[in-house]
Parts: sequence; C-alpha cells; structure tokens
Amino acid sequence: PMTFQASRQRPLNGNEMICIKAKVPREICEIDDELKAIYHSEDSVCIWVFKTRQDRNNFMNETAGMMKEERAKYFESVYG
Repeated sequence: PMTFQASRQRPLNGNEMICIKAKVPREICEIDDELKAIYHSEDSVCIWVFKTRQDRNNFMNETAGMMKEERAKYFESVYG
C-alpha cells in the first residue's frame, strides 16, 4: 500500500526533483531511458516504451497536454 505524508517544503515551481520510492521491475530499469515516456496521475504511472528515440520524442511532442486515455489511444493508433 502506498502512503502519503504531507510535505513541509515550499511548493515546487520548476528545476526540482521528485522521487517516489517504488519497487520497479528490473525489465523496466534495463530499458534505455531515452526510449521511455512516463505519465502519472493520482492513481497510476504509465510507461510507454518505443523502438527509437525519435519515436519517443515524436510521441512526447504529439501528446503534450493530453490526459492518460488520449495518450493511450494515440499510442495504440500510431505505435500499436
């Protein structure tokens, strides 16, 4: 079960790092970071994996501002 503890730090406003402790499967860790696109919402983290860096960059550019469902449909229609 995931737990949340309110932060006493100032609000995030850019150029900062957020780490969420998780047990990430080795298979995901072994994939080149430049081939992965990561999206999160309040209840899930999605990782899309691409064959090329260019595909990943195109996906990020084309889906900027989309919600998870829209991104998933786009991914399936273009890369699925």
